[in-house]
Amino acid sequence: MLKDKVIVITGGAGRLGIEFASAVIENGGYAVIADVNDEVGNAAVSSIAEKYNIDRIFFVNLDISSVESLEKLIDSVDSKFKRIDGLVNSAYPRNKNYGRHFFDVEYSDFCENVSMNLGGYFLACQKFSQYFKKQGYGNIVNISSIYGVIAPKFEIYDNTPMTMPVEYAAIKSGLLMLTQYMAKYFRGMNIRVNALSPGGIQDGQPESFLSAYKNVCLNKGMLDKTDISGALVFLLSEMSQYINGQNIIVDDGFSI
Repeated sequence: MLKDKVIVITGGAGRLGIEFASAVIENGGYAVIADVNDEVGNAAVSSIAEKYNIDRIFFVNLDISSVESLEKLIDSVDSKFKRIDGLVNSAYPRNKNYGRHFFDVEYSDFCENVSMNLGGYFLACQKFSQYFKKQGYGNIVNISSIYGVIAPKFEIYDNTPMTMPVEYAAIKSGLLMLTQYMAKYFRGMNIRVNALSPGGIQDGQPESFLSAYKNVCLNKGMLDKTDISGALVFLLSEMSQYINGQNIIVDDGFSI
């Protein structure tokens, strides 16, 4: 489905990013892991290359909040491949105070986290879309969330230390409108922009949370990271060539 397509994945050394890179490789593409952490990024490349016995995966350092870093990455990938077919925005930058309960969130922290994350997504999209316009085509997939679509179900966090951060809701919902805005703005430029909104991903959460979460889903409940990749590959492939400005939700019915 992605034969020889060159796909850049921001946050590519993260939990979902590594899975996305693997999916690109499995479907015949070239995966560029773009991450701010050199050590983790290179380790991810080595692990995936060894797993698939293939040299179709590469690491490039990237800070999505830096114009210079983005331009350097784009130049590097273009120099190597002479094209970039797609961008997957899955970076998740945040400061050390991210994730506090609503009444404990400092205004400065809220602004910083929204700026780093949503602002970084905007900047990455802006720089890549400028490249795509010159190239004559391009494809952007922004990783949002079900909590960009619906209000939090706070009751499932009862009796746990967890919460759904207010910054997360602002970022992910804003990203969905940014996706629609860009799809409209790029009309006639042959640049597609879509979003993918996963439900909750299993990551060692308390059993009480997992149980409560499953009770508001239809079948499985919390997803494995591998459950998201099929929708991503579809959006990156020619099978979705007329899907534009849309948001695909993968959540086992959590949001209905």
